[in-house]
Amino acid sequence: MAAKVFKNFIGGEWVESRSGQTYENLNPADTRDVIGVFQRSDKRDVDDAVSAARQAFERWRLVPAPKRAEIIYRAGEILLERKEEYARLMTREMGKVLRETRGDVQEAVDTAYYMAGEGRRQFGVTVPSELPNKFAMAVRMPIGVCGMIAPWNFPMAIPSWKLLPALVCGNTCVIKPAEDTPLSTLNLLKALTDAGSPDPARWDALWVRRLRAVSSRALWKWAGRTPSLSSTMQTWIWRSKAFYGARSVRPDSVVLRPVGSSYKKAFIASLQTA
Repeated sequence: MAAKVFKNFIGGEWVESRSGQTYENLNPADTRDVIGVFQRSDKRDVDDAVSAARQAFERWRLVPAPKRAEIIYRAGEILLERKEEYARLMTREMGKVLRETRGDVQEAVDTAYYMAGEGRRQFGVTVPSELPNKFAMAVRMPIGVCGMIAPWNFPMAIPSWKLLPALVCGNTCVIKPAEDTPLSTLNLLKALTDAGSPDPARWDALWVRRLRAVSSRALWKWAGRTPSLSSTMQTWIWRSKAFYGARSVRPDSVVLRPVGSSYKKAFIASLQTA
């Protein structure tokens, strides 16, 4: 049976990469098992995703924060319902034992519940004014499109840490999941889209502008023009940030030692249990 082909999610639509190229995502414990066929995206796909996210931002930022939070909460409920299914797919995709992958999905569930609460806690501040007849206050506002690069080792938990806070605060996102684990991030996206508004014409471009296997360097080049970039990365990407987008890197970025992906997956797969 032919492997399922997964497309990029840009502007509310599933689309092929501009290059027309794809790659196979293989089970590290049995390379005869093809998890799926994913798009090999390039700079043009990044540009398309950024453009769609900017258009979506003009609508999403106007949705009241508590309403945004309700969608995030529903996504958490959906993830909880699908926890076993997604955990087993994650084990098949990247080799962590089931106890670990169940925990990975649970972290995304917990993050969704926590960030749903933040929808009603985006407090501003008031201060006494030094001028008569003046009122001074600060109001929290979304900053725009957020770029995100996720790693392979926690393929649902870490994307949830990046995506859900940004979304509940009214931002839109462009995320590049790890090339080794695109399906797990896709499953997080499914939960978000399934939790969305019943009016698709209004909400079709609000969620994750997914890019699989797109050049991280392309996203870094774009990062210099975006308000925020969150990346859990290898050291070669960390070094490149100084040239491509240092001013927009968020302080939560994490540096990982560069280890070959095949080695990493094979090592983890050796611990795989049913």
